Amino acid sequence: MKAVERRLLGWLPRRVPVVLAAVAVAQAVLVVVQADALARAVAGLDARLLVVVGAAVGGRAVLAWVASDVAGRAAAGVKARLRGELLARPGAGPNGARVTLLTRGLDAVDPFFAGYVPQLVAACVVPPVVLVRLGAADWVSAVVVAVTVPLVPVFGALVGVSTAQWTGRQWGLLRRLGGHLRDVVAGLSTLRAFGRAGHQSVVVRRLAEEHRRATMGALRVAFLSSLVVELVCSLSVALVAVPVGLRLLEGRLELATGLLVLLLAPEVYAPLRALGSRFHASAEGVAVAGEVFGVLDAPCRAAAGGSRAVTRRAAGGVPEVVLEEVTVRYPGAERPALAGVSLRVAPGERVAVTGPSGAGKSTLLAVVAGLVTPESGRVLVDGVPLEELDVAQWRSRLGWVPQRPHLFAASVADNIRLGVPDADDARVRAAARAAGAEEFIDALPEGLATVLGEGGAGLSAGQRQRLAVARAWLTQAPVMLWDEPTARLDVRSEGVLVQAARRLLEGRSAVMVVHRPALLGAADRVVRLVDGRLVSDASPAAARPAVRSEV
Repeated sequence: MKAVERRLLGWLPRRVPVVLAAVAVAQAVLVVVQADALARAVAGLDARLLVVVGAAVGGRAVLAWVASDVAGRAAAGVKARLRGELLARPGAGPNGARVTLLTRGLDAVDPFFAGYVPQLVAACVVPPVVLVRLGAADWVSAVVVAVTVPLVPVFGALVGVSTAQWTGRQWGLLRRLGGHLRDVVAGLSTLRAFGRAGHQSVVVRRLAEEHRRATMGALRVAFLSSLVVELVCSLSVALVAVPVGLRLLEGRLELATGLLVLLLAPEVYAPLRALGSRFHASAEGVAVAGEVFGVLDAPCRAAAGGSRAVTRRAAGGVPEVVLEEVTVRYPGAERPALAGVSLRVAPGERVAVTGPSGAGKSTLLAVVAGLVTPESGRVLVDGVPLEELDVAQWRSRLGWVPQRPHLFAASVADNIRLGVPDADDARVRAAARAAGAEEFIDALPEGLATVLGEGGAGLSAGQRQRLAVARAWLTQAPVMLWDEPTARLDVRSEGVLVQAARRLLEGRSAVMVVHRPALLGAADRVVRLVDGRLVSDASPAAARPAVRSEV
């Protein structure tokens, strides 16, 4: 058994293997009872024993259902825990690939727990019990079975090596395809605007073809494995059946004993044959588990400190936020998104961050929000490292306006009050007015009660941005993180929002990503990022020419 499989088994509650083992023992006993009763019924022409056979068959069916139910519930519990662990890991790979891992990927673990594990327990318990009864009936046949049984796992393991390789490649291609497709769909409007949608369809088609070829290769290996295992089992049973038949003809073996041996011999190999097919069904889940554990084992500063669970609460009031030599590097990137950035935001200070696209401005905000964990360096909130704070409590003190805010399929009012669910309509309307959104909201069919489509379908990009600003306004959080809220607004709406920003940011700490010069007037200080490095620190007036040239 591979290390990944042993680690997966470690996620099972202790009672599950115990219950499965007890069920397997009971199944083995019923197999012996069924074979014994059937052999005596046929040899002695005693139909009354068929009742015992029927009861044994029914008991085996009930036990199989019990094992399936226990294993299925255990699988659901383990998947839920793995998903929770993955979701708790910030920045665990690209979004598309992460979605594939959390959904289709973890669903592939079901066959391991619901099929492979119960069958593995049965393969360890049933053959020895049946073999003991077989030895009591005819030791010669028992010796033949005992010698040939180890051949089944040996040949299965030889083919299983290739199966694991093919399945790992298949899962890797599926993850890549799912992740790429998700990212393409998310950015489809942008691709169409730049005339690149056709190119991406070719890329998706190529990835799908690679996944198809890998899937067919894995299936070929799986069928080959089944052929090998079935051939070994059939030959092994034949080695028992032929001598038994000859001895029956010669009169050296009683009919009841011969029938019992012929009925029990296949039952010794049956769990091993089923284990082979269950192994192939669970191979993708094992490959997925290996990737999941790789993500969970990756260094995470939030988990530094061993078993010490730190959940300190930040002090009240407007905090001081300090970044010390923060470096962030995304997987597969040639250069870091942030490289040794040090920045101090004093209590109540409003800092504007400028720089060309791709300079690391959005990453800087994500680090302060605790959404991205630095590779090195640290973030301090009033002198306390961010990884030691209660993350939920810290984020409740943030007013967050991302570059591409997400709106849900709910009413306009519910989208604005996302961070303050108990806010009444008067406060919601005040927030909308402050963000310059009241005018277009009143023009909607049902005003604040208008239900939006998923992602804010039906609204323009600028309108979605103003709703995000209203959402941040409503929280009245002491720290504001704004990722260019005026980027998609017309000049009139921009002017309204800038005036609102002056009022909203008064007395609060703020870090604002700025591409257009209008919002610089609301900042106390301007810093500039280039290629992930902090290159300048200036007043808003001095920074206006640089921002204008970048726009």
